[in-house]
Amino acid sequence: MDRSLFRITRSGWAGLALAAFAIVILPSISSRFWLSVFTSAGCFTIAIAGVAFMYARLGMVSLTQVGLMGVGGWVALRLNYAFDFPFEVNMALAALTTMVFGWILALPALRMRGLYLALVTLMAAGGLEIIFATFQFPNGGDGFWGVQTGSGEAFRRPWIAQSPEAYLRYVIACAVLGFLLIELHRRLQPGRAWALIRRSEAAAMAAGVNVTLYKTWAFGIAGLLGGGAGALLAGSLGLLDDGTFRASESVLVFALAVVGGARYWQGAVVAALLYKVLPPLLNNWGVDADLAYIIFGAGLLHAVITAPDGIAGQIMGAVKGLSRRKERADA
Repeated sequence: MDRSLFRITRSGWAGLALAAFAIVILPSISSRFWLSVFTSAGCFTIAIAGVAFMYARLGMVSLTQVGLMGVGGWVALRLNYAFDFPFEVNMALAALTTMVFGWILALPALRMRGLYLALVTLMAAGGLEIIFATFQFPNGGDGFWGVQTGSGEAFRRPWIAQSPEAYLRYVIACAVLGFLLIELHRRLQPGRAWALIRRSEAAAMAAGVNVTLYKTWAFGIAGLLGGGAGALLAGSLGLLDDGTFRASESVLVFALAVVGGARYWQGAVVAALLYKVLPPLLNNWGVDADLAYIIFGAGLLHAVITAPDGIAGQIMGAVKGLSRRKERADA
């Protein structure tokens, strides 16, 4: 077995250290409000990792990720109320359902790229938004949709994560598993195939790469992560609302993935923190939270013009520069 498959890079060690801090220390020092904010940020970190992975590995733009989160959340809610399955079973089935949705979205990706693919996925997100607004999310009522007036039934969390602090730790652990899934694929045959496809589909086909298979595979992984994130968000909030899964939010999530740095795991973390933590932080400072959208726009312009690898790329570049200076000084 290739030992490099399990080699942990400096970036990997930094990620494990950050995860340890978020699991051990962050829940202990956060108020109930900030526990909810950080939990939502953790859920969106998983979803953003999926869309960033597709853009970084294949150059494909998917604007349906937030809609897929809604599908995953809807399935998890329905299974919880209809069959009373354990949370892990609900989350797994929700993720598998959105993986199938990802495969369906891969069909137009086999024939188009760039702007046309982005438009198709945006139309899919718009269709899901209309469905969510029309039929709403299950809250324990009777029937297929399970909607009732009033507060509805309580959504059951994992038995090991009943408290807000424990649930935040649970979400962070799931985020780590999501990053490990992406990294494992990057180091194996799919990663090499995706790199060749991104460089040239014609060259990939000439080299014997099954372009159809690996494109579908990538959409499936993104859908899997989106559905799992939606189920975790349902567990955090207990009841979902159609306003959370608008098509415009998918566009914003993709833009923030570019701002954060799609090629690096840190980019998904930065994007999720900007998306979910910055607005309430501005409110706490007495500033209108809508100012965050101006910051997002400025960050996107900065990434497009001067920093194509995003904030994470700049951070990694600065760390490498300091490391080289230290080596020269030691020499």
